Amino acid sequence: MKGKIYLIPVTLGGNNFKDVIPETVIGITRGLRHFAVEEIRSARRYLRLIDRQFPIDESIFFELNEHTDENDIVHFLDPVLEGNDIGIMSEAGLPGIADPGARLIALAHRMKIKVTPLSGPSSIILALISSGLNGQNFSFNGYLPVGPDERAVRLKVLEKKAHQGYAQIFMETPYRAQKMIDTILDVCQHATLLCIASDITLPTESIITKKISEWKITVPDLNKKLVVFVLQ
Repeated sequence: MKGKIYLIPVTLGGNNFKDVIPETVIGITRGLRHFAVEEIRSARRYLRLIDRQFPIDESIFFELNEHTDENDIVHFLDPVLEGNDIGIMSEAGLPGIADPGARLIALAHRMKIKVTPLSGPSSIILALISSGLNGQNFSFNGYLPVGPDERAVRLKVLEKKAHQGYAQIFMETPYRAQKMIDTILDVCQHATLLCIASDITLPTESIITKKISEWKITVPDLNKKLVVFVLQ
């Protein structure tokens, strides 16, 4: 009998895992010994966070990131075909969204392996539902281009879509978040609405929506913060 694939939620930062991860999900995670993870060190750190006695040395970790070869991914499912359950973990939040875990999940479906999602925090969804912007029609755009010119062009395209009634969600790494907000304020129209959701579920959480013209009055300090942006 084949095992299952569990989509394991991970905290968005901090140590307050009991506040954001359901107890039943923690229990399932503690019971697994096979994992496909975006980054092995962070996965081990999380498992030790939820269980100080977690048997790391008795567990098997497959690293699944943008550099993982397709031929290697196939073998990640060998334990499942032998009857073992496996967990897929992103570095933060839910796997499969802005995360290479989708490649293994797609393969599992083709091989008729059961995929079970588990409840946990998603910075993307939490930002959207608390933004006050359109939760009926929206698009998630992942990470925007790194280059300033390309980023500015992409933002103008997203703003046009936002004005057509589709909330546009995108995110940025902590070390580029300040450059992102500077570009947004430089290229977007004054009346455009922008939600800046930073450090979601952490003690330093901030989720604020207002017009670009209002953001320009006091530019937020987003340096080293985990940020999700929503335009409309």
